[in-house]
Amino acid sequence: MSVHLVNPSDNSFGTAVITPRWLFVLAAATPRSAGDPILVDESLEQIVPESIQAGDIVGISVHTGNALRGYEVGRMARSRGAWVVYGGIHATLFPEEALERGEAHAVVKGDGDVAWGKVVTDCLAGKPERVYEGGRIEGDQFLAARWDLMAPEKYMWASVQTIRGCPKHCSFCSVWRTDGQKPRQRRFQSVIDEIVNLRRIGFRFIALADDNFYPVTLTDLRLAREQNNTAKLEELTAIRSERFQLMEELAKLPKDMVFFTQITMEAGEDGEYLDAMRKANIKGALVGVEAVTPEGLKAVFKDWNCSGDALAKRLQTFREHGVHVLGSFIFGLPSDKAETFDATVEMALRAGVTFAQFVMMTPFPGTVDFGRWEKEQAQNPTMVGDVPITRYWMIPTAVRPKMFTPHPTMSSEEIRQRTQKVWDKFYKLGPVWKRSACCPNITSRIAFIFLSKLYRQMYAGTGISTDSARRKKSKAWAKWTARQCKKLFQAKPMPHLPSPEWEIGLPDMGRAAFAGGDGQEMARSFVVISKK
Repeated sequence: MSVHLVNPSDNSFGTAVITPRWLFVLAAATPRSAGDPILVDESLEQIVPESIQAGDIVGISVHTGNALRGYEVGRMARSRGAWVVYGGIHATLFPEEALERGEAHAVVKGDGDVAWGKVVTDCLAGKPERVYEGGRIEGDQFLAARWDLMAPEKYMWASVQTIRGCPKHCSFCSVWRTDGQKPRQRRFQSVIDEIVNLRRIGFRFIALADDNFYPVTLTDLRLAREQNNTAKLEELTAIRSERFQLMEELAKLPKDMVFFTQITMEAGEDGEYLDAMRKANIKGALVGVEAVTPEGLKAVFKDWNCSGDALAKRLQTFREHGVHVLGSFIFGLPSDKAETFDATVEMALRAGVTFAQFVMMTPFPGTVDFGRWEKEQAQNPTMVGDVPITRYWMIPTAVRPKMFTPHPTMSSEEIRQRTQKVWDKFYKLGPVWKRSACCPNITSRIAFIFLSKLYRQMYAGTGISTDSARRKKSKAWAKWTARQCKKLFQAKPMPHLPSPEWEIGLPDMGRAAFAGGDGQEMARSFVVISKK
């Protein structure tokens, strides 16, 4: 009997940019009695059906984008006599779908930390429950990943999580509904210990895979003071203090280390916080810009963001404090016009955004946008074959529409074409070379160019706004570019790098799990990145 953990994907590149953290964290949660799990990341290569035997346990994480492929893997595994278990954001929202379409024996809803160990035990006994309620664990229960089971040569960046949940309420994002609005913060000592282990095996580029690395804003603190809410102020101050402690410790790590994370635009008004990020070698952050007009920001419940010249200035503030921005922009909002596309890319170029992604408006399950759209469709549902458009993830990719909600003035094809042109303009060689000036030497600038081209091919060339011919070509280019980029990110292992000596003792569970322990401080479940 073997335990298999599968990260499903339709696109396999042979090399991946960032490790799918859930695979390695859930591996740490697997009871020792079941042995070391077999990890399959299909973004590297497809699963081999013959590797699944009768009586095996197959855990599959699905988000909306890979649900169809995940269900295919589950059906295959069940046909071979394996126990099939689903988790992840999508399975949490649609457990019955995973049970029916994915032919699951069991579904884990929410965090799989404690639940996963029970699932494995129950499957071994031949009596799994239909649904396991994982709930939301607290930060002091977060578990270090089993990086000893990783093939380091396959990934450019490792990933470590420091906090879960987001206090915001963006209409297009499901994080605040699935992971909650209360920040659940991991002990900084545990975070540093895990990062030290990663540097020992040769990783110096680390993604801090957080829902929101900036969980407490200056506005939050001000409002708590004005409301004379002492308890809330103490809670927020403690969270903020822990963030600064983490960054102080990151700053003590080898200077060749580079960190990247995800934060909200409001961090741009907090110079003290940005300076701490710079000292901690957090070189960049994905910032959800979303729209460049007040109307667009209002449409996504994100009117605390800036627009126009104020937006450009705020984005420039990040760079002035040494934090480079990967700006995320959404097209297809009801307020968008034909001129919005040019205005957006010009804003991104003018504001000095180092990287950018341009995505077409997609109503993700669990979001306000999806709920509103689903109600609208209930009266007169649009069908694609025998699948309602509100279950678009079940439509085969080849015939899946590019846009799901009608736009008042533009067709979905026009939005798709204009989105692709924005990607093309932002990632032209000239502008990329100009942006590479942020790098300290010619070798780094070449690496920057390769990474820019890889990012463009992986995320624009194979995304929803791409036609099938371009997708096929982009996959081939991405595979080649990924192999070249991997060489640029390789670092010499530092096996003798010492761990800090902490005054406050950590539970033994985290370190034991890294070495292959029982993982009773179970891992977070099959969690994947949701749209921000």
